Amino acid sequence: MSARPFIKYVGGKTQLLPTLLPLFPPKFKRYIEPFVGGGAVFFALAGENRFEEAVLNDWNAELVLLYAIVKLEPAALMRALDEIEAQYVKQPSETYYTIRALDLAAMSEVAQAARFIALNKMGFNGLYRVNKAGKFNVPWGKKEKVSTYDEANIRDCSAALHLATVFEGDFSHVMDRAVEGDVIYLDPPYLPISATSDFTAYTARGFDVFAHERLANVAEAAAKRGALVIASNSDHAEVRCLYEARGFSVTEVLAKRNVNSVGDGRGKIKELVFVKDGRP
Repeated sequence: MSARPFIKYVGGKTQLLPTLLPLFPPKFKRYIEPFVGGGAVFFALAGENRFEEAVLNDWNAELVLLYAIVKLEPAALMRALDEIEAQYVKQPSETYYTIRALDLAAMSEVAQAARFIALNKMGFNGLYRVNKAGKFNVPWGKKEKVSTYDEANIRDCSAALHLATVFEGDFSHVMDRAVEGDVIYLDPPYLPISATSDFTAYTARGFDVFAHERLANVAEAAAKRGALVIASNSDHAEVRCLYEARGFSVTEVLAKRNVNSVGDGRGKIKELVFVKDGRP
């Protein structure tokens, strides 16, 4: 099994896997990821058979449903994507905006999952953004040809997800389940490094400094119960203080900034990785 993320997700950790994976034990029982996003770390660890079971979570109900469909109905999902691609070849922009305007309540779960992937692959820069009414509003990415999936990878991801239970909701819901020996990876919406930071513009869902403080408290409590906690975040003074004050070690890493509408606004930026090992 060699699964990798099947969607592009803002802040995804694929590029940092060489730095992150050595921080995890070679073998452990349970993996917990409260902000699963694109799942780069989860799929990489699953591919190396590092854990026996996993608990995943995300605030995005559509994403959680997508994981459920990939897990349980991968063939049906790929058939639905084939139909979308056939239409897209004929009318790219029209197909995109038609799919974007669909009413989720009137769609089957498989169709909703296919819509999520299609919008992710066809929309601008793989962004996920909704307006105040909760409607997806990312513009078309102006791609004339799009491949929405890789069959072998979808099947590998499905196999990996059979090791996991996926929840929707607040991070504390799964963090509070952590017990001795668990391994937790935290990749929350980053605290913006500037008031106009495009890289962290997707965090405008109320995950402010107070939410980060609550997360740090819950992370510290999990470590005190015997879990290994690894956390990623922006190179922000307040974030650094939150974790260092709770006994986490800190490592600086460089990550590529690839979500910016201006070409010269992309490049390498510094991020922080925090670790606290409470295992006996």
